[in-house]
Amino acid sequence: MAHERELKKREENELEFGRIVAFSDGVFSIAITLLVLAIGVDNKEVLQVGLGQALLNQHEALLAYAISFAVIGRFWVIHHGFFGEVKAFDSRLIALNMLYLGWIVLIPFSSQVLGEYGGQLPAVVLYSANLTGVVLIGQWMRWDAHQAGLTERDEMTGREDLISSLFIAGVFLLSIVVALWDASVAPFTWFLLFIEGRGHFVERFTHRIWG
Repeated sequence: MAHERELKKREENELEFGRIVAFSDGVFSIAITLLVLAIGVDNKEVLQVGLGQALLNQHEALLAYAISFAVIGRFWVIHHGFFGEVKAFDSRLIALNMLYLGWIVLIPFSSQVLGEYGGQLPAVVLYSANLTGVVLIGQWMRWDAHQAGLTERDEMTGREDLISSLFIAGVFLLSIVVALWDASVAPFTWFLLFIEGRGHFVERFTHRIWG
């Protein structure tokens, strides 16, 4: 017999629920702030090539910063929207949220590696695997919460979320495959992510499958 989950209603435990959300927001804030620490100009390099060239030499780090800032920001918006729909919570949701945040705080590290060694296979694999993990664990958390009746999300919205998550994860996994051929080209596959946010692609695709 399956163990019945002990749910706590949000309106009856608003203080505890608020602490979960506040902690999560704090983790996101720290992660997005740490991204800038990977950008810096070495004094010796400035003396050798000049400040202008030294700044230009940071183009890969700046690109990794811009991508990761946008990615973490997008993950926060999704996370914020999800917890806005939560009407009850339990220890399992908290555990999955902690697992999810654990992958979020890894992004500054993988972003730094990408910025410093962007043209190398391990850097692309690390970064893509990191973001794939965030997407899939986030989807797992939202699906599990929906199955347990913790959210007010309707079935079609949940299916759209699933298609969106699989698409995003698929793009990052595709970049790993491309990196096996040419790691310097692999990051360009991430531009496919713009498809997911334009023209209601996911919405149309989901309705085509499930009607």
